[in-house]
Amino acid sequence: MKKEVTISEAQQLVDDWIKTVGVRYFNELTNTAILMEEVGELARIMARKYGEQSFKESDKEVNMADEMADILWVLICLANQTGVDLTDALHKNFDKKNIRDIDRHKDNKKLQ
Repeated sequence: MKKEVTISEAQQLVDDWIKTVGVRYFNELTNTAILMEEVGELARIMARKYGEQSFKESDKEVNMADEMADILWVLICLANQTGVDLTDALHKNFDKKNIRDIDRHKDNKKLQ
């Protein structure tokens, strides 16, 4: 069984890997472009698995979990590069949503 990793630990693990195996971070603009590319790869899988598009032969070996992990990896890289504590950011994001959306979704007739 694999040990659970907190977001903070994940940020440290990625940073350690970059500094030992990866040599250095790609610059922020490059990592943003890589992030968009990875999101596109996940979107391609989703469109084929859950949407109307059919799988091509080259799509059959793709791994959705791996694509999600690629997205998380690059997002963590960007957070590390820009000094964002993702744990703190996530807590603040929950606070924002809890205030803004307190009744929004339960009152939405489309969701009932």
